[in-house]
Amino acid sequence: MKRAANRGVVIDKGAPDFDAALLGTSFNAQDPGRRPDRIVQANDVEEVIAAVKRARDQGHTIGICSGGHSWAQNHIRDGGILLDLSRLNSIVINEADGTAIIGPGCFAGELNTALSKRRLFFPVAHAYTVGMGGFLLQGGFGWNSRTSGLACQSVIGIDVVLADGTLVHSSEQENPELLWAARGAGPGFFGVVVRFHLKLHRRPKFVGLKLQIFRMRHLEEVMAWADKAGPDVSPSVEFQMVFNRRATGIFAHGIELLAPVLADSWSEARDAIAFIDKSPLRKKASLTLPLLPMSLNMMMNTGEKTLFLPNTRWTADSMWMNDPIDPMLPALRKIADSQPAAPSHALWLNWNAPPSRPDMAFSLEARTYLALYGGLRGKAASPADEGWATDHMRAL
Repeated sequence: MKRAANRGVVIDKGAPDFDAALLGTSFNAQDPGRRPDRIVQANDVEEVIAAVKRARDQGHTIGICSGGHSWAQNHIRDGGILLDLSRLNSIVINEADGTAIIGPGCFAGELNTALSKRRLFFPVAHAYTVGMGGFLLQGGFGWNSRTSGLACQSVIGIDVVLADGTLVHSSEQENPELLWAARGAGPGFFGVVVRFHLKLHRRPKFVGLKLQIFRMRHLEEVMAWADKAGPDVSPSVEFQMVFNRRATGIFAHGIELLAPVLADSWSEARDAIAFIDKSPLRKKASLTLPLLPMSLNMMMNTGEKTLFLPNTRWTADSMWMNDPIDPMLPALRKIADSQPAAPSHALWLNWNAPPSRPDMAFSLEARTYLALYGGLRGKAASPADEGWATDHMRAL
């Protein structure tokens, strides 16, 4: 979803610009076929309140969009109104007490940029243009979340418009049940959050990336090694594998080992990724780069420009896993062998969550995470390519 520069308006179904406005709320170029009766592009909190009250009086349901990065496009529904919050994108930082107040339409990259200038940090989303509203409500697997916690754990308050149109504040001390639900309820949350109050963190002094590339013939060895090594990897490292038809450096089908690291020093970061250089598979790698300093914004933008291309129709599915990976290796081989052309890709992520989290609506995580992203460009696609992500995940 691109940031709109114009002032928001109300657009009814049937208007000449209705479909363009509707599909413009999603970074997924797939047309889900669903159509609300009205789009309300809110410019401020008062317009949100007015829209909710009108929906209440007329018996309409409400779909909500902040940044449009929902794979399922669940904000686009049949009937009712679509409330577009992308223009509620303010950022107010209080350095003195280490807090911020942001609008739901604020981009992850915009918040990161504002905080980096003040040496402050928040576990924002991994892609620059993700709207923070949906990201925070669904839990928020952000940068350095293995150390800083899920992003929703650092939400200390919300200002929310309830279904009757009233605006209330929620914190641990005031309407705490709303805050409990906002931390992880996702698209099922029962209000319109117009402001998030965030607890900020000290910014890591070093941010960098370790990259290693393997050809796909080494899949079984690489995945078995990664699965075994994962539990011992420092929480400061986001250890992951990406199956890419145009892997970096070899421009052929391969496995990209990506290890972003956020630490207090370069030496600490080098120690954290030493397991990659000491791996028994290192000699089988087609490319190994040293640990390179790299800003979060550069990594966020690079990921969007290489993996999540615009004008792409996406299908996606994912799963959490606690069991060893060995029994899944034949299935992973089938996934790789049938992988559509780029930007389609598979992601294996080492997570290893802590033994407990604060009491909140968010509840589902495990040792490792596997996601399949089917990205199709152009009109022609085989049924196998169309169903690659969902069919293989259903088989798993």
